[in-house]
Amino acid sequence: MDGWAGIDEFVAAALAGSFSAAAGRLGCSVTHISRSVARLEKRLDARLFHRTTRRVTLTDTGQTFLRQAERLVAERDEAIASVTSTGEPQGALRITCSTAMGELFIAPIVNRYAALHPRLSVTMELTNRLVDLIADNFDLAIRTGAMADSQLIRTRIASRSFSSCAAPVYLDRRGRPRTPEDLAGQDCLLGSTSTWHFSVDGRDVIYRPRGRLRVNSGRAVLDAALQGMGICQLPEFYVLPYLRTGALEPVLEDSRPRDEPIWAVYPQRRHLLPKVTALVAMLRRELPKALIAG
Repeated sequence: MDGWAGIDEFVAAALAGSFSAAAGRLGCSVTHISRSVARLEKRLDARLFHRTTRRVTLTDTGQTFLRQAERLVAERDEAIASVTSTGEPQGALRITCSTAMGELFIAPIVNRYAALHPRLSVTMELTNRLVDLIADNFDLAIRTGAMADSQLIRTRIASRSFSSCAAPVYLDRRGRPRTPEDLAGQDCLLGSTSTWHFSVDGRDVIYRPRGRLRVNSGRAVLDAALQGMGICQLPEFYVLPYLRTGALEPVLEDSRPRDEPIWAVYPQRRHLLPKVTALVAMLRRELPKALIAG
């Protein structure tokens, strides 16, 4: 018996939520999908779906099996693509990125990339948690800062700057800090990180601010700064439009931190696939310009 029998049909039905939608994806009949899944369940001696007249939902066993089956199908397709591909990006591409950067910068580039390559299907997960690329079967992640995982390949695609700033009305009321130590007497607006970074006389300085507001959202911190509630340190893409109009004023410019690298990160076994390398090249070309434009 073919060891792959029923697996493609099972994955298609699980992702589509119905046998009819899976049949449309695979270009076959609903009867073929139903019979293939039934034979697979018999081989496994386990029920994979709860069935209704319109939809199918995964059982607990089905959910566990789906994670493994998706990985098997992806690895099979990658093996075939590595020896038969003409260089055109194709197949399924799974990407993850932090929410804010993904929404503002990465998703628009990925959307243009997908439009250029109609044989490509893209899934993008925006999350601020650190995703395990190998365990969760992702092709590519966009990450910032220090990288330590030796199982992954990284390519620097851009850098992001940070700005310390506040509304002029706040600074007129509380005074303008001259050194990072002066922040001890200021109201600091804290985001998802508990440390701020500066560069003083060529040395990297880490400062742990205290403040009356802490929120794990850069947009919320930005709004508080615009309302004159205190000083913030945020990636420059949040604040650049307001620095240009004067709604925010930079502080501690002589102590600006070094730019933070932005990496394209991917599992070693996938770094030669056209769908990955072509997107990384596009990100390297377009992301720096997008960050500067704000």
